[in-house]
Amino acid sequence: MAAPLRLAVDKNSPVPLYHQVAQALEDAIRTGELPPGTKLDNEIDLANRLNLSRPTMRKAMDQLVRAGLLVRKRGVGTQVVGSQVRRSLELSSLHDDLRSSGGSPTTAVLDLDRVPADEETARLLGLSPGDEVYHLRRVRSTDGEPLALMENWVPCSRCELDRERLEQDGLYALMRAQGVTFQLAHQRVGAVAADEEQAALLGVEPGAALVSMTRTALDDVGRPVETGNHLYRGDKYSFELTLVQH
Repeated sequence: MAAPLRLAVDKNSPVPLYHQVAQALEDAIRTGELPPGTKLDNEIDLANRLNLSRPTMRKAMDQLVRAGLLVRKRGVGTQVVGSQVRRSLELSSLHDDLRSSGGSPTTAVLDLDRVPADEETARLLGLSPGDEVYHLRRVRSTDGEPLALMENWVPCSRCELDRERLEQDGLYALMRAQGVTFQLAHQRVGAVAADEEQAALLGVEPGAALVSMTRTALDDVGRPVETGNHLYRGDKYSFELTLVQH
């Protein structure tokens, strides 16, 4: 039998309904009200109980599945995931990761400009084409050796960026200090061969293997707050993922 849930949504709130549901479920999971292994009602029943549309409820559940807090199992339904595969919704930057692992990160800011958003950037950031965004390119090194080439776009309305602060700290740390709360990200990881410019900046030979990552991060009310394309030296960096059996 599915666990009873005490959920409520405020349809007059500016916070999207799907995010209100996802936040309430996350709170219940993290406080232990919904322990690991708990089976939830199906999306149709939950949507009917809250007088919401099924797509809204599904979007809320998808958010928690991506966060590693829920899992869908064929023939069983949706269940709370055990603690050993939970992961924090707090997003880290490469700068944060390097510091936490004992490295000494440094940053060279190649470009920092305020530019009008093109159609693709506007789409990813939920803006109108022509809205002003920061465009920045940086090389991140650790212990004096280049590790990553990072290109990002950030809405100018979300925060203020300057070269000096970007060279001293990570982008996410600067944005958090100005009130941005990162909640989740849509991320894609792949591989490319370094072209001549990338190779020169990263200290590798042209054609060397690079790990590529594209990411669009959202805040705690579901607004896109940054999007970026990053390249990492394949001989120095890898991504580690936790996989769950559905």
